Amino acid sequence: MTVEELAQAMGKDIDHIYEALLYTDINLNSVEPDSILNEDHIKMIVQKPPADPAVLTPRPPVVTILGHVDHGKTTLLDSLRKSQVASMEAGGITQHIGAFIVHMPSGEKITFLDTPGHAAFSAMRARGTNVTDIVILVVAAEDGVMQQTIESIQHAKNAGVPLILAINKCDKPEADPERVKKELLAHDVVCEEFGGDVQAVNISALKGENLMVLAEATVALAEMLELKADATGLVEGTIIESRKDRGKGSLTTAIIQRGTLRKGCVLVAGKTWAKVRFLFDENGKAVDAASPGIPVEIMGWKESPSAGDEILEVESEQRAQEVVAWRTYVEQQERMKKDVEVIEAKQKEHRLEYEKQQQKLAHLTWRQRKAALYRANKHVMFSRPKERTEMDENTLSLIIKGDVDGSVEAILNILDSYDCEDECKLEIVYFGMGDISENDITLAEAFNGVIFGFSVKANESIKKLADKKGIKIKLHNIIYKLIEDLKDELNSRMPPTVVETTVGEASVLDTFSVTVGKNRIPVAGCRVHKGLLDRKMKFKLIRNRDVIWKGCLSSLKHHKDDVQVIKTGMDCGLSLDKNLEFSIGDEIICYEEKEVQQTTSWDPGF
Repeated sequence: MTVEELAQAMGKDIDHIYEALLYTDINLNSVEPDSILNEDHIKMIVQKPPADPAVLTPRPPVVTILGHVDHGKTTLLDSLRKSQVASMEAGGITQHIGAFIVHMPSGEKITFLDTPGHAAFSAMRARGTNVTDIVILVVAAEDGVMQQTIESIQHAKNAGVPLILAINKCDKPEADPERVKKELLAHDVVCEEFGGDVQAVNISALKGENLMVLAEATVALAEMLELKADATGLVEGTIIESRKDRGKGSLTTAIIQRGTLRKGCVLVAGKTWAKVRFLFDENGKAVDAASPGIPVEIMGWKESPSAGDEILEVESEQRAQEVVAWRTYVEQQERMKKDVEVIEAKQKEHRLEYEKQQQKLAHLTWRQRKAALYRANKHVMFSRPKERTEMDENTLSLIIKGDVDGSVEAILNILDSYDCEDECKLEIVYFGMGDISENDITLAEAFNGVIFGFSVKANESIKKLADKKGIKIKLHNIIYKLIEDLKDELNSRMPPTVVETTVGEASVLDTFSVTVGKNRIPVAGCRVHKGLLDRKMKFKLIRNRDVIWKGCLSSLKHHKDDVQVIKTGMDCGLSLDKNLEFSIGDEIICYEEKEVQQTTSWDPGF
């Protein structure tokens, strides 16, 4: 965008743009009205000026509870707000982010974000800290510092957010709060008793012990931070989570950071917009307005925005459509640029391959060259293009559906780590939010795929349609069980491997031959020293540790009698189905082949 275009879009004169450029690193002497500004400079020019201190009012602190899986984050939040979310959560693990207000007896409000502790949801935890004022780090007194504890500390440090340490499960006999504090020293979390600035509170979330002390510590820290916001003017906020509801359409949970959100406001987030139809609090009750620091669920989005997107209020629906159109255009341009780079790289690769091939054929006559090219490309020329539906058996096509944007994001992040394409190819045909639909069944049928749903449902008519078309629908509420099921599905697509099991071993002690008709047949005199020799099984001949023959026996005799089995310690004479000379000291191995299902070597990390 040029200087002139930006001035027109903002409804300002060019001098206003020049004045704003004084605060950037641009040399004004080189700037003309038709000079193109990059995106960073445009953002600096159009960003909203800081609010007048006179209009700032105190706002509730936004607190994120972070910590390792099963260390008691949800139980702590339940105890604080006197409700039972944990009993509703599958497996006792919080699956997606929630935002709630806790009303203190003294009248203060605290906005809590509850983030999942499972390893798969690191992106959602990182997103939670981006809108947070204070982090409460929950560590179980008997477990100490764990993997997600360290990760949570890193998220808080990256966001520059102060910590309060909540040492949970202190009612257990094996609890050791002092050990937790000492372990945290290694991660630069220094409690007040060790000369640091991190408050530490020993609690029992389950029994409700010391919860008010923790809440008071949070309020005290919030007062020190002097958290204030401008409740006037255009609304700004951040989307915490988005989901689809059959009756209400696209819904988003958001934290308001500036302005006051009311019904009828026109908002833009990412590449979609909304005219707010209804606002709901954390209990699903309709509210008229939401001020800074307050979590609210917004209804009225044209499409679901992504979690983490910034919300901005605009003056009209027309302006919202223009912003979305511009953002979509910019994204398309960036995508086209990337596509061009990929195409150019492929063209270069093909050109180098062609030049290499031409060099190999340079010494041949044109007739010889033509014959060589024909031989090389014959398999391509005579093979018919396969239909897309005739998928290779060694490919697993997936349709992923989740309850909220963050859940789908977490599953896709795990699938990004798949690195076993040589064993079985993994293709994601479609992903999205909402319950399993007929369209998902159609896609799965077309691509011979499997539908995986996370915290979503499939109604009876959908299940019957899937059964009729032979489509698998796999529904899960716990992410690691979904991944285990997906690994089982990968295993089923992999071809079985043949494993040889040794049945018996014998040594060649002597060699001789017999004449059958006009043919001379070599015979080995052997003694079985392990297991047994069964004529129905397969055999191999080993000489100097090298396998020189595999096949079946043409005869197996004990003394002069034909037998089926020779056991350990018995002598026998045997001949092979191939005319091969024996040597004294050769090993005869009797074995059977079994098909064993292969398992994928992919390790998703949990």
